Amino acid sequence: MSTPAELPVRVIAAKRDGGTLSTAQIEGFVQGLVSGDWADAQAAALAMAIVLRGMDEAETVALTRAMTHSGEVLRWAAENLHGPVLDKHSTGGVGDKLSLMLAPMVAACGGVVPMISGRGLGHTGGTLDKLEALPGYGVNPPRETLLATLRTAGCAIVGAGDTLAPADRRLYGIRDVTATVDSVPLITASILSKKLAAGLQALVLDVKVGSGAVMQRLDDARTLAQSLVRAARGAGLPARALITDMNEVLGSSAGNALEVAEALRYLRGEEREPRQHALTLAQVGHLLQLGGLAATAEGGAAMATQVLDSGAAAEKFAQMVAALGGPRDVLADAQLPVAPVIKPVPAPRAGHVQQLDVRAIGYAVVALGGGRVRPGDRVDPRVGLDRVVGRGATVQTGDPLAFVHAADEGAAEAAIAAVLATVQIGDEAPTALPLIAEVIDT
Repeated sequence: MSTPAELPVRVIAAKRDGGTLSTAQIEGFVQGLVSGDWADAQAAALAMAIVLRGMDEAETVALTRAMTHSGEVLRWAAENLHGPVLDKHSTGGVGDKLSLMLAPMVAACGGVVPMISGRGLGHTGGTLDKLEALPGYGVNPPRETLLATLRTAGCAIVGAGDTLAPADRRLYGIRDVTATVDSVPLITASILSKKLAAGLQALVLDVKVGSGAVMQRLDDARTLAQSLVRAARGAGLPARALITDMNEVLGSSAGNALEVAEALRYLRGEEREPRQHALTLAQVGHLLQLGGLAATAEGGAAMATQVLDSGAAAEKFAQMVAALGGPRDVLADAQLPVAPVIKPVPAPRAGHVQQLDVRAIGYAVVALGGGRVRPGDRVDPRVGLDRVVGRGATVQTGDPLAFVHAADEGAAEAAIAAVLATVQIGDEAPTALPLIAEVIDT
């Protein structure tokens, strides 16, 4: 605990003026987040100073370690789990529901996935918010329930709870509403503190780049990917990062219940949007290779295809949901809530979809009530967009570019206008963008 009352002010000023923070200063800040000695305004001020001034690698590692050890660190060696403890993390995108499919696929291939996930941040959706669209699903189970779920289902997608990386939980909420999301050191420490606290043996990182990503330029995404891999490996955690495209909605939906519904269709084999499917298989393949369950990433992807097509992955998801308090047979009846107003977004002209401002689409979902403007805001799980057209799609005048799911007519009309403002339609098809731009190992 910081004893001098003015210490937060001095730390903020040091970083504001471009100084390098000592390990003691960083640990004092993290302790203050947990104890409450640092007020929200002070934490926000330091976060903004870090955004503007940055942190070097040593500061980033010190922040990551301090946040990891701000609470409990899970140890699995004595629990007799049936396979290596593996996980993935995405830096956040619009429509990114891959965790819902990946975790049960890895479990069906012999891995154990205690996936510590987060809530929506800025314009991007949160995995916990998605799963809470399932009635009864508990994101903060007691340790006994978590262990039982991992032993039966092989995966459990849950929150950090009160004991894992509590400093990150508080800072995460502050960053969400103070325009301090876009910082490599803060993102690195936030992601890895939870993953390191989860006691993993291997980690795959999906670093998004494009209009719907936190990092909109490839150079920035590469910098973040390298920061994550180096910090993880420096802490003894084998890690690999994939830099992936986020210039269009991933899959065909954005919004909590709508994304769960799409994930269920994917697991059941009813709908597998090609980009989403390819990226899911790639991530599972790399993770199985890192975890020693496959000799190559390609071999891991082949294993993933097998468990997906056999229904084994879908069954793992159903077991996880039931064990954590959700619907008893989620594959047959997910009991997802439905918005009262569903309206199409009509294409203003014929042609090819040239560009979508995916960040603006994410904020349109937030404006519908599908995300938070302030900490503690209630999220409406029903709202969002589905059947969203992809970049390069050919449309005729009046064809639906997406369908808006809204709580009322006014919100629906506002969302339609917001989506139309994000879409450019031209006479020529745009050049295709690579789904995976780079794979980062160092």
